[in-house]
Amino acid sequence: MDLFNLKEKTAVVIGGSSVLGGAMAVALGAYGARVGLVGRNKQRLEEACARMCEEGAIAAPFVADATSESDLCRVLTEVITWAGRVDILFNSAGVNSTTPFFDLTMGEWDAILDANVKSVVLACQVFGKHMMEHGQGGSIVNMSSVSAEVPLSKVFTYSASKAALENVTQFLSREFAPYRIRVNAIVPGFFPAVQNRSILSKERTAAILNHTPLARFGDPTELQGVAVWLASERASSFVTGAMIRVDGGFGAMTI
Repeated sequence: MDLFNLKEKTAVVIGGSSVLGGAMAVALGAYGARVGLVGRNKQRLEEACARMCEEGAIAAPFVADATSESDLCRVLTEVITWAGRVDILFNSAGVNSTTPFFDLTMGEWDAILDANVKSVVLACQVFGKHMMEHGQGGSIVNMSSVSAEVPLSKVFTYSASKAALENVTQFLSREFAPYRIRVNAIVPGFFPAVQNRSILSKERTAAILNHTPLARFGDPTELQGVAVWLASERASSFVTGAMIRVDGGFGAMTI
């Protein structure tokens, strides 16, 4: 347990009331971290925090738009007031789109790139600078997707945004390394959630499962182990710039 002990650490989970972000936030809290949940929906954040606190975790809600630099700066100030510092940052907010390529407007393109890439860059600037100045190292974990490496049909903009996010992750792993801040990404496979249920037709579901060696979808709780591992200063101390697949083997298939 000491290897994964997160006591005395403060984690900020952007997208912390979402299905996947929420599952990871629960795990961080269960292993002792103080967890700040960040999102746009105040009610959902408060409900998520209440559930965590009922289980004995320490959690607090912070309402913000992840694409707004001023909002993120305000949240940093609020979290420091609440917990003293930030040691762990999870960027798990994001949106998907099924718009066909030739129907795509630049307004939608900008909105998705803002949500999936700009928000990560801003959070890494705002919270990363604080971690550098604090001088105690830290861990930043971004949420990628299998579609970043194997472009999937019907999700062009999402795939492009996640490919960009993986490049950002690797670049920042080099940028932050002198400060003992590790930057990694989780690459989840298919975890049916609100943002992707609309594209999971019977035929598409069959195609995905036929390409997944474990032949099933993932459960959000199956992201918790890797989340705690990457957050832990001891357990993953020599891991940075890595893309950690949690995909049932989807990425191992070539045909």
